[in-house]
Amino acid sequence: MSAQIQFIDCRLNLIHIPLHLYPHFVQPILQLILPPPPAEGHHPGNGASFASDSRTPASWQAVEPRFVNISLTPVECSVVCSKKSAQELFAPIIKSLEQRSRDEVTVGVEDFVVVQVDGQGLDAGQRVMELTSPLALAGISIFFITTYFSDYILVPLKSRGEVVRALQERGFYFEEHSDAYVTPSHHRNASSSSSSDVPPGTPPPASVDELQKRTSATLKRQNIVPKVNPQIRLIQCAGRSPQDMSSSPGAMEHGLHLGLVKCLVEKPQFLSITLTDTEPASLLLQKESVVHFGDEEVLLGSKEDILIPIMLDLRELPLESTGIVCGVAGKLVGTSIGPLSHGLPPVEMSYLSTARAGTVMVGEADMDRAIAALKM
Repeated sequence: MSAQIQFIDCRLNLIHIPLHLYPHFVQPILQLILPPPPAEGHHPGNGASFASDSRTPASWQAVEPRFVNISLTPVECSVVCSKKSAQELFAPIIKSLEQRSRDEVTVGVEDFVVVQVDGQGLDAGQRVMELTSPLALAGISIFFITTYFSDYILVPLKSRGEVVRALQERGFYFEEHSDAYVTPSHHRNASSSSSSDVPPGTPPPASVDELQKRTSATLKRQNIVPKVNPQIRLIQCAGRSPQDMSSSPGAMEHGLHLGLVKCLVEKPQFLSITLTDTEPASLLLQKESVVHFGDEEVLLGSKEDILIPIMLDLRELPLESTGIVCGVAGKLVGTSIGPLSHGLPPVEMSYLSTARAGTVMVGEADMDRAIAALKM
């Protein structure tokens, strides 16, 4: 079986919301994650409102392909949504703010498209490296988001053709009829990543080694250091699909929605929600937030595999920067050699990209080794 890489055809905006302004935006965020009320005269039967097939939440399906990510971190609230949703839901709230607050909220002028990586993949760090290094070497700015089921790479719409060429040149195969790439089969673990490295206008690096050196130099020059709060303990999970359910799909849907609402109203220190119209909701949430979902059957995934987030505050870097995704992953992949190895395998990592930050997530046992590698 092969891993498939394909574009999701929707135009996305990236929104940065400072944490102190988050309460103003709870309502539009809830509108993004909750399904619209049923059309007048429509009465879904058989309790099948959560999913009409094994992968698709029918109540979240839209006329156009859908991708949403909402992330709360110690740095910001970050929203990825369609350009239409940004204009209809967020623009009126921004307009209602005082000028000073209005200036603090950023809606990116760049339109993004998203590449979905399905199925099997390399182990965490290696998969990030294989997918993102050709894009970084081509000077393409990206954001990389991992979910329970898939990885997603956000790329500028204007760079779509370059993304195709860069991946083809690295050996990914493009199927013309489906806009899909096929990669060799591997076992999948977790992963995710962000953008950033060199200032716009700087020629792309000639090699991955040069890219990693530039990344380190840029982070040091901007005094960007990894920060960790070991009290924030995360789990990666997802809403269950129908074949996983012993209860009715309708009850499961209600439990999932209620849990998401409770999490967002509570404003946890860390939360990431990813929604598409092809997969159940994927969540990265604090362990203590699991109680909001009531019946454990609502969530798929281990509640005991704890991830510790290591934050990189990238607010001082230009949005157009490139390379952190690959540079950071390279540092952690490199922990299997050199002075940090101690005969141990590479650090298992995931990496969440948000509008103004990057978060490396590692297991508790690997936290010290990961921090040491990132500081080198």
